[in-house]
Amino acid sequence: MSVLALDTPRFELALSENPFRPLRSVRRALERAAAEANRYPEFLPRRLPALIAARLGLDPAQVVVGAGATGVALQVLQAVARPGQRIVFASPTFDGYPILASMVGVEQAAVPLGPDGQQDLGAMASAVDDRTALAVVCRPHNPTGTVVEADALLDFLAAVPDRVVVVLDEAYVEFLAPELTVDALELVRRFPNLLVLRTFSKAYGLAALRIGFGFGSPGLIERVHRLQLPFGMGGLAEPAVRASFEAQSELAERVRAINTERDRMRGGLSALGIETPRSHANFLYLPASDRPVAALLAGAGVAAKTYPSGAVRIAVGDPIAGRAVLHALAPTRR
Repeated sequence: MSVLALDTPRFELALSENPFRPLRSVRRALERAAAEANRYPEFLPRRLPALIAARLGLDPAQVVVGAGATGVALQVLQAVARPGQRIVFASPTFDGYPILASMVGVEQAAVPLGPDGQQDLGAMASAVDDRTALAVVCRPHNPTGTVVEADALLDFLAAVPDRVVVVLDEAYVEFLAPELTVDALELVRRFPNLLVLRTFSKAYGLAALRIGFGFGSPGLIERVHRLQLPFGMGGLAEPAVRASFEAQSELAERVRAINTERDRMRGGLSALGIETPRSHANFLYLPASDRPVAALLAGAGVAAKTYPSGAVRIAVGDPIAGRAVLHALAPTRR
């Protein structure tokens, strides 16, 4: 997988970033906290997991934090998998999972997505064998933005052996409509081998601060805690998270704006004859076709995420960037 763009793209849409600055109240909190940047953060984070646990209604022993969701995912892999074991995930998926698996020496069982861009949970369950240590389900999925049905997820969790850790990657959960969310707290109570992964990088727009967290059963989280990096969470993380939790009305307004622009973009692409899966995240996935979509975007100064199949993923939310995408692809109208 690669990023195809000009050396200096006008629009950076390759990383599914939030196009907006951090929420105004969060920026103020960060400015105040930056005055203490001469001080070390906690040796091992205690206050931040407690803050997140209190927000979610969990015990602090059920929460682990890391350098973005990617950092937590690495801790999980290191904690539960050994070289020669296997990880099961859909393909394509978030680039981090194949990279982290290679770092840890874990073999990859990549299960192709269905033609509708959905993860095939039945095939993924069948791919779990005696050497499987970990399985990953993204909801919404990256890069298609599709959402597996709640019943299908339950069936998958019930089918996977207890010894296999399942990561439910909810990096984009804030973009989901309420009726599409699942009760993640109930799931971790029911399935002690489940770890739910979330981040402040996407909807909250704090990608540069690298704040991710996971939650699950105390026994599973204790295993992951053993790999917590000393001084691994920056001192801005706690005030940023506290302010983010207090800014839910600002967040809701921003999510509505991004979702509205996403749906407008999807309609605009459809008018050009480019059909995309129904996305529930802050990006759109343009499946491979005979059209030179990636080249047209690159030529217009739009940095897009490209895949070996020829598919392309673009971040959404900025109306100006959206118009640039539609203008670049207009020559492909049929």
